[in-house]
Amino acid sequence: MNQFAEMLLHPALVQAVEALGYQEPTPIQKAVIPLMLAGQDVMGQAQTGTGKTAAFALPILDQLDPNVRHVQALVLAPTRELASQVAEAFERYGQFKNVRTVAIYGGQSYDRQIRQLKRGVDVVVGTPGRLLDLIGQKKLDLSQVHTVVLDEADEMLSMGFIEDIEQIWSEIPAERHSALFSATMPKEIRRLAMTYMNQPETVVIEAKQLTVEAIDQRVYIVNEDEKLAAMTRLFETENITSALIFTRTRLETGRVANELTTRGFAAEALSGDLTQKAREHVMERFTNQKIKVLVATDIAARGLDIDHISHVFNFDVPQFPEVYVHRVGRTGRAGKSGVAITLISPRERYRLRKIEGYTRQKLPIAKLPTEADVWAIRDERLMERVMVWLRRDRYKKEKDMINALVEEGFEPLDLAAASLKLARSQERTRPIEKVREVDFDTDRRRGRDDRRGRDRRFGRGQDERRGRSPRRERSHRNGRHRVYEEEPGMVRFKINVGRVDGVRPGDVVREVAVTSGIKGSLLGAIIIEREHTMFDVPEEVMNRVLNPKKKIDFWERPVVVERV
Repeated sequence: MNQFAEMLLHPALVQAVEALGYQEPTPIQKAVIPLMLAGQDVMGQAQTGTGKTAAFALPILDQLDPNVRHVQALVLAPTRELASQVAEAFERYGQFKNVRTVAIYGGQSYDRQIRQLKRGVDVVVGTPGRLLDLIGQKKLDLSQVHTVVLDEADEMLSMGFIEDIEQIWSEIPAERHSALFSATMPKEIRRLAMTYMNQPETVVIEAKQLTVEAIDQRVYIVNEDEKLAAMTRLFETENITSALIFTRTRLETGRVANELTTRGFAAEALSGDLTQKAREHVMERFTNQKIKVLVATDIAARGLDIDHISHVFNFDVPQFPEVYVHRVGRTGRAGKSGVAITLISPRERYRLRKIEGYTRQKLPIAKLPTEADVWAIRDERLMERVMVWLRRDRYKKEKDMINALVEEGFEPLDLAAASLKLARSQERTRPIEKVREVDFDTDRRRGRDDRRGRDRRFGRGQDERRGRSPRRERSHRNGRHRVYEEEPGMVRFKINVGRVDGVRPGDVVREVAVTSGIKGSLLGAIIIEREHTMFDVPEEVMNRVLNPKKKIDFWERPVVVERV
C-alpha cells in the first residue's frame, strides 16, 4: 500500500503521487503532513531536495474547498524561479482535483495575472514585490486565505524581503494556519515565526552529511581579483565533461559566463534575468549536454537534477555550510566520481572553518597549476590530436601540399614544426594570466587589499568610491560612518542596497544607466556601505534619475531611490 494513503490524504492526491512514482514519504513529509492536516502551525528546517514542497503542498491541497472562488492558500517564495516551480508542483499534485493555481511574480504581464485572479484561483504562489503591487491595486484579495506558507525564509531575509512579508502577512486573517520553511534559522527568522505564527511545532530534518568517497574536494586559496584567472587554469588542466559553477548573485553569473567564453570556454548563465522559457531552454541544453559549462546561483540551480556533472565550482563561497553540502552533492552521483573545487580568498577563511566544522572533515588545500603545468597539458593535448589524425590516415590533400613544399627545398622536420605552430595559433588568444601565490595566513592588510580588489576580477580596477581622485575626496568620521562630500555640480542619491546585497560599483553604473537612460560615464562617486549605496550624478540629469524609465531592480529586490 502506498504510504501516502496511510496519512489519510484525499484519494485524488494519493493517485497523483502514485502517478508521479512516489511510494514512500521523505522524512520531512512524514513529519509535516500530519501536523498540517491537524491544523498545527509548522516551522520546518530542511534543505532543498528533501521533499518539503510536497510536505506543505499535499496538506494544503487536501483541505481546499472546491466550491469557493476566493484565494484559499498563499505561498511566498523569494524568486520567480522558485515561485514557478512551486506552482507547477501544486498543479502536478493536484492534477486529479481540478485545482486552480497561479504564479505571481515580476517579469510577467500584470494583465495576464489579473485575468487569472478574476477567474478565481485556489492557490497563489508569488514573490513579495509583485504580490504587494497587486494587493495595492486591489486586484489580490487575501482576506479569506486560511493557509500561508513562507518558503526559503532565509533567502527572503538575505534578499531584504522581511518587511514586505510582514506587510503581506498583515493582510491575511488572524485565524489562519501558517508554515515556514528555511535551510537555516537565523534570529530574525525565529522572531518572524514567533510574531506571526501560533505556537509552531518545530521540525528539523538534518542535512545529509557529505559522502566523500566519490567526490574529490579541493580548496584553492586565491586573491579575490584573481579567481577567474585561477579558474581558467583549472579549466585548462582538469578533465571536465560538464561543470556547474556557483556564484553569489545573478549579475555575477553573466559576468563569469562571459569571461569564461572570452577565454575559450563556452559557458551559459542561469539566472533570474531569464524568462521562464529561456530558463527551460538553457536547462534542457545543459541536461542534454549540448552545453558543457553552466554558471548559476543557488536559487536558479534549483530544479536542475542531473547525474553527469563532473565538476562543481564554488566561485563564491556560500554563506551557510549547509549550502556547500548541497552544492557539492551535485557531482559524484549515480555511482560516478566527481570533483568539487572551492575558490577561497584570504578574507573568507572563516567560512572554510565553518564548512569544515559542519562536515566534520578537513578540506585539502591544493596548489594551483603553474604556467608550466598549463603548457605541458596544452602540448599533451595537441600531440593527442595529431596522433588521432595519424591513425586515421585521412590527410592526402595536406600530404600533397607538404610534398610540394619539400620539392621547394624545405626540410620535412621544419614543415612539421611550422604546421604544429599554426595548429596552436589559437592559444595566442588564451594567454595564461598571472596568479599570485597566497599564504592562507595572510595578514589583515592583505585582506583589506583583497576586498578593495573585488571588482578587478572582472577587469575593473576601481574601488567602491568610483571616480574620485584622492585629492578631491574628503572624508570625516560621523559615528561609525564615513561621509564623502559630493563635487560641485553633482547631486547625491541613495538606494537601499549595499555590500550585504553583493552590490558593486559596476552594478550601480549599469542599473542607473539602463533605468534612467543616462551614460554610465556621467556618474561620479559611488559609495557602497553595508546596507545602502550612494552615488553622484550631474545636476542637469538628476530628474532622469528621480523619474526613471523603469525601476531600479537588484535581484528582484525593490529598490528605493532618494536624494540625499
